[in-house]
Amino acid sequence: MTVVGPFGLSVQDRDLTRDVQAGLDAVEAALSEAVKSDVPFITVTASHLIEAGGKRFRPLLLLLAAQFGDPGAPGVVPAAVVVELTHLATLYHDDVMDEAPVRRGAESANSRWDNSVAILTGDFLFSRASQVLADLGPAAVRMQAEAFERLVTGQILETRGPGPDLDPLLHYLDVLAGKTGSLIAVSCRIGALMAGAAPDLVDTLGEFGERIGIAFQLADDVLDIASDGHESGKTPGTDLREGVPTLPTLLLEQMPADPADPDDTRLRELLAQDLSDDDLHAEALRLLRAHPALERARRETLRHAEEARALLAPLPDCAAKAALDGLCDAVAIRTM
Repeated sequence: MTVVGPFGLSVQDRDLTRDVQAGLDAVEAALSEAVKSDVPFITVTASHLIEAGGKRFRPLLLLLAAQFGDPGAPGVVPAAVVVELTHLATLYHDDVMDEAPVRRGAESANSRWDNSVAILTGDFLFSRASQVLADLGPAAVRMQAEAFERLVTGQILETRGPGPDLDPLLHYLDVLAGKTGSLIAVSCRIGALMAGAAPDLVDTLGEFGERIGIAFQLADDVLDIASDGHESGKTPGTDLREGVPTLPTLLLEQMPADPADPDDTRLRELLAQDLSDDDLHAEALRLLRAHPALERARRETLRHAEEARALLAPLPDCAAKAALDGLCDAVAIRTM
């Protein structure tokens, strides 16, 4: 068994391990080339997040999806570059919107330079992704355009908020489907497409990608509360401190208050106020970790992972299918 990729993905087939690792290496080299500009400053800013590293989850899924056709087809690696450049571009824009000082353990572009540089660098990456995409054919262009529209729509929905007539949890899941699920779904779809997989396989892999992408995001929500920080890579309770709604807090809001439980009452009081104070934040984190809402969030996350697993059933049995199935197990491990 060999571990490949960012989430401890277990790959038991030696040939698949070799193919996927070679693909990831080729994607990394192509990314470095894709961000080079005749203007040295642009090369520096566009390389900033690539050099900071990253999980490369989308290229990994794309390469696995390509195994259901010809993984060596000439469009596979360029397609992986397209989805990763698109993802990176959104991170530059996200950091401006969130006023984030750090990204991937390094100073964010907006902090190192300024918001204008960060926004324009994101735009530059979008343009480079489009240039690569243009050589992949109209079907790939259409797939990517539709995914990008959903991604932007998800971001707008998040910015706008659920409004008074919409269930906040359903709104949150819609946001995740757009912001996160759409690009992971198109990674699987376009990888299978470029490899020449049958249309029904392309569609099935796209549905799997969206579902597993949402499951991983929900697992991150659980990790933000439950972990000690080593697994999630960030300080526990970051979203809690910033007042960002996530699965555990949204589920808690749906649960009826228990006036006989002083911890439940106190936790709801804390969540209604500013948690920038370290002591209040620590108290809220402790109470939420012990609250039934966290266990309910775990179960909801596992449900999404199992729905993703079920989508794999019609795929032909092969090492890549086993690896994708292993991603569903990885979600379970992350939520323990």
